[in-house]
Amino acid sequence: MGFHRLITHRGYRVPKPIEYFLVTCGTLALEGGPIQWVTTHRIHHAHTDKTGDPHTPRDGGWWAHVGWILRGSAHDYDQATLEHYAPDLIKNRYYVWLNRYYYVPLIVLSLSLLAFGGFDVMLWGVFLRVTLGLHTTWLVNSATHMWGRRRFETGEDSRNTWWVAVLTFGEGWHNNHHAHPTSARHGFKWYEIDFNWWGIRVLQFLRLARKIKKVRFDPAATTWQLVTADGKTQPARVRPNRLSAGCSESNKS
Repeated sequence: MGFHRLITHRGYRVPKPIEYFLVTCGTLALEGGPIQWVTTHRIHHAHTDKTGDPHTPRDGGWWAHVGWILRGSAHDYDQATLEHYAPDLIKNRYYVWLNRYYYVPLIVLSLSLLAFGGFDVMLWGVFLRVTLGLHTTWLVNSATHMWGRRRFETGEDSRNTWWVAVLTFGEGWHNNHHAHPTSARHGFKWYEIDFNWWGIRVLQFLRLARKIKKVRFDPAATTWQLVTADGKTQPARVRPNRLSAGCSESNKS
């Protein structure tokens, strides 16, 4: 909800204190600072499954999953790259600080769990959680570009992978996301579980989330369209695999 849908794609807006809270919670996943993370993801969208994509499975499934962290870019970019891909974030003093000291919130959490719950609680709340969280996140980079179904012809290998969506609270509907990256909702159909979208809806109910972008199906145009915060629709940039069905999917596992 924080790193991805909020500050990378701006699929919705929240007051700055709420935004800072969500992004700070995102650092607890130990996936680097927010500016580096956003830069990596925007590069991925700019060069998906082509030369320049930092973690495409076309360079190997293991590379896409973890190899690019061990021997690739691993969110480590120079200032010129950050200025090109994340100019909105490098102007924010808090994000610049958090990008440099992204590990501080996790250290604070670790010491708190150790002090109030003991070593076992810290193992479960930090080490196990972080390990499982990293691998489920990396599955979005690897598995959802290798296995699953394609609703949209996006010109790359993104897939909708239901089991990754379950593990990542909705991030596995990756073909949906690549077709409409600024949509705050990734699960377009009722059966596509998207816990992160439900969290955004809770924020909206509490009057904390606004300018929410989402996608809806237009039967007349037989296509999915992005609905902006002011209620206007934007023309579809990609087409469904089968226009006659509008939302049917072909299996390219």
